[in-house]
Amino acid sequence: MMKLFERGQIGSLTVKNRIVMDAINVQLGYPGDDAALEQRAVDFYVARAKGGVGLIKTTFMSTNRKLEISIGGPTVHNARAGTWLNYLAEAVHDYGAKICVQLTIGIGRIPTPRSDLPHGGLVAPSPLPSFRSPEGELPRIGPGRYPAQGERYVIARELSTQEIEELVRDYEFSARIIALSGMDAIEIHSHQGYLLDEFMSALWNKRTDRYGGDLKGRMRLPLELVQAIRRGAGPDFPILYKYPLTHCLEGGRSIEEGIEIARMLEAAGVNALSINAGCYETYNIAQPPTTQPRGNAVHLAELTKKAVKIPVIVSGKLGYPDLAEKVLQEGKADFIALGRYLLADPEWPNKVKEARIEDINPCVGCHEGCIGRVRKFHHIGCTVNPATAVERELAIRPAEKKKSVIVIGGGPAGMEAAMVCRLRGHDVVLWEKSDRLGGNLIPASAPDFKDDYRLLLEYLRTQMKKVGVPTEFEKEATPDLIQKVNPDVVFVATGASPVVPEIEGIKAGMEKGRVFTAVDVLLGRGRIGDSVVVIGGGSIGCETALHLAKQGKRASIVEILDTVARDMVWGNALDLVKLLDDNKVTILTSTIPVRITETGIDLVNPKSQGSRLKADTVIVAVGMKSNSGALVDQLWNKVPEVITIGDCVKPRRIIDAIGEGYRRSYVI
Repeated sequence: MMKLFERGQIGSLTVKNRIVMDAINVQLGYPGDDAALEQRAVDFYVARAKGGVGLIKTTFMSTNRKLEISIGGPTVHNARAGTWLNYLAEAVHDYGAKICVQLTIGIGRIPTPRSDLPHGGLVAPSPLPSFRSPEGELPRIGPGRYPAQGERYVIARELSTQEIEELVRDYEFSARIIALSGMDAIEIHSHQGYLLDEFMSALWNKRTDRYGGDLKGRMRLPLELVQAIRRGAGPDFPILYKYPLTHCLEGGRSIEEGIEIARMLEAAGVNALSINAGCYETYNIAQPPTTQPRGNAVHLAELTKKAVKIPVIVSGKLGYPDLAEKVLQEGKADFIALGRYLLADPEWPNKVKEARIEDINPCVGCHEGCIGRVRKFHHIGCTVNPATAVERELAIRPAEKKKSVIVIGGGPAGMEAAMVCRLRGHDVVLWEKSDRLGGNLIPASAPDFKDDYRLLLEYLRTQMKKVGVPTEFEKEATPDLIQKVNPDVVFVATGASPVVPEIEGIKAGMEKGRVFTAVDVLLGRGRIGDSVVVIGGGSIGCETALHLAKQGKRASIVEILDTVARDMVWGNALDLVKLLDDNKVTILTSTIPVRITETGIDLVNPKSQGSRLKADTVIVAVGMKSNSGALVDQLWNKVPEVITIGDCVKPRRIIDAIGEGYRRSYVI
């Protein structure tokens, strides 16, 4: 038996395996006075319990509604909370999983991404500049650096001693309700630079009273919260504690101090430690994107495990079965925590146990659905799993009426639509004009730092075969050909092509093999010189420049706007810009390309009259344009139903392509 599926022990709690669902903000709570989780949240957690997880941590729950707004999450602040907590606990227990409430004292200096601030303003251990501006903006990412917070950022006020004491009392009350409800454990939320983590760190805690000063003073509040849970929930109720062993930030927590904290928490009676790294300033480490290494916090868990005897839970890009098993086999941690990987595939544990690795829907680390949606005040979602948080509503069901369906285009949108149609019982065929499936996911997955996208490409191709979707390659769709087949429904999923801007010399450069699109480069077309200039600093341009720099090319990016990677989720952009800096990619922002010459490119910058950048090759990455063309118009009123999905509607992200493919095929 794999060690992943051995039973584990956390204090008095026996867990059926070593797989933990990490806490994640789901935005599935009611805003009313009770601030309860809604039915969709129960369905969400039940799907993961049914999928074989041993222990589930809930979204973070507040203990009061006085100091801060609950960020779309539930609050255990009155006895009525016991009703919905019990409902959730029993639903999860039906599948043999255990469930742990993650309890928070607040978000601290990190306000919600909007202008309305919590009641009484932001609070912190000491007066601190918030991480966002009054308008809710994050610090802007400049070329190769991360600007410091300026005066325009809101200042969080210092919590009074009386307010801290009230927080402790609230923790005791909430713990009592949680224990009585039938929940199995409580995890203290103290990570990523939120309020309790701020109290623990000398970087943010400048207090001179008993809650500040040396490490003993800064740890007073966390240890009082442990004691409060013991008073409220009972002496044997399991307590977990989640915190970053290090902030990976100058002036932040060092690894040595993190280890000392682990020893203090063990001595205080904590039953397990959840270890990760980073904070909001190093968000790319705390919420690792695809460009971060796999298992980026395992070494920290290993150090912690050597210092304590209680179980250590580790998180951070561990959704790869071989790696997860290896971490446990080598004794570097006792439990593996998965968050986003269980959004992508709730059945991850069952599939691993059944050796169906090729059937695991992989997380690509894009953060578009899990973080991007929540920051827009939508419920949590997932790029590769459109049914996330709508498991009941979007469960695959047989179609009421069987239809004949043609899907035109074998990119992510087309493959998803074809598979869902097939699973619902329709007669479906997919036409792809090239000789392989994948569309623009093929160039998107080309760089070595985007191996998660290659896993997704392989997964989709594998599932197309397993679902049994007939696929005809090198078949160009024409209105006459489609009308001969006479389908009930046609899905047009013809994707998008690169935009070629009107720049002097660009067409001549393409003809002479000195100018290429980013898609051409990522597909390995053309001979690229030693020095390259990429026009366009969006995600495609930045990734192409990094891809070439890692091959030894001297790369530069020219971007007309004042920041790069602005079309990415903030933490992903943060990591990508750092990698560009590490690989010595030159970034020129607020710069306009005006002419491509035999030896390079002429530029105009508001700070200068003009300049010339030498380059052997110029690469264009200024965006994509829809490929729908005249086909949709020609088909209109010629077949009963024409549905456009993915980039042929409007060039966007993979989350939109797969989401539209799933949802539009779900309702026909």
